[in-house]
Amino acid sequence: MKVKINKIFSNENNPRVIKDYKFNQLVKSIKEFPEMLEKRPIVVDEDMTVLGGNMRLKACREAGLKEVHIEIAEGWSDVQKEQFIIKDNVGFGEWDWDILANDWQPEELKEWGLDVWQPEEDVNFDDFFENTISDVKNEKNKILLEYSDDDFEKIKKIFNSLKGSKESIVLNALMK
Repeated sequence: MKVKINKIFSNENNPRVIKDYKFNQLVKSIKEFPEMLEKRPIVVDEDMTVLGGNMRLKACREAGLKEVHIEIAEGWSDVQKEQFIIKDNVGFGEWDWDILANDWQPEELKEWGLDVWQPEEDVNFDDFFENTISDVKNEKNKILLEYSDDDFEKIKKIFNSLKGSKESIVLNALMK
């Protein structure tokens, strides 16, 4: 159903916010394609307090909309309402970056609000990693020449204390 925007109340206890640049992107998105709001209505309780879509409501107001699409969650307990507020904002899943890279332009995705990494200049990552690993192996060899077996055992204990970290994965590979 579509209602006047001033009939809806923001949820003061909503723990999710969108700030600054991302919020401005949401406002811009709504201005450019307000029809999408019909397919993703703001969810409210019987008192017209937002359960899902608090930031969309704020962005709709900022965009100057006078009416918005809503869906009323009737008969829900307070516990269900609280669960919905959180579960509606949990990001399950993840992006398939290969599909995104092949089907959309990075500039377009960024404009739509998706954080897209782009190198500032062309980087040959194979060369980068090959050189980095080579540099680390050279450093390992220098360490082996400079330190006694006791020192090396102490260093190994430090490396082992890093187990599970990204650093330990690289160091363990290089220790072989």
